[in-house]
Amino acid sequence: MPTYIALLRGINVSGQKLIKMTDLKELFEALGFQNVQTYIQSGNVIFSSKEKSLDKLESIISTAIRKKFGFDAVVIVITPEVLEYILENNPFIKKIMAIERLYVTFLSDTPSEENINKLGAINYSPEEYIIDQKIIYLHFPNGAGKVKLSNNLFESKLKVDATTRNLKTINKLWELSNKS
Repeated sequence: MPTYIALLRGINVSGQKLIKMTDLKELFEALGFQNVQTYIQSGNVIFSSKEKSLDKLESIISTAIRKKFGFDAVVIVITPEVLEYILENNPFIKKIMAIERLYVTFLSDTPSEENINKLGAINYSPEEYIIDQKIIYLHFPNGAGKVKLSNNLFESKLKVDATTRNLKTINKLWELSNKS
């Protein structure tokens, strides 16, 4: 049975959209998913499912969260292969930049060329980004505390949903998803 990773956006941030990871795990199990495990409080869930459609999985999970917890949450489902691709192809890793300054934004869809160009028309220096289909590689040389290249900016300019994880989390999710 295939393994997937669900990335939830905006839960357990600043006291908003609170979900205990034990409750989230129980929800996934109630949906019939197997080998469910969560990683940290920001909404990362590794699970197995017979369902092969990522769009359908996202819909099932987001609908269940709305019903059980009473709010909407962006859910992006990926495969371990996507994480492996990121780790092997991240251009900032290849430049040997400080790992703790590297992040990846996951997009719900591939943005249009027009919207990519609109985003590119603005200088976000010293922050850097590279778009690769539904992935944005990020380098924040001054840390992630007050970045300009935020989920809200990407959603506004690219007209797609977005959620971001640091490289440490991506490494751990890849490791955990390959043990399932």
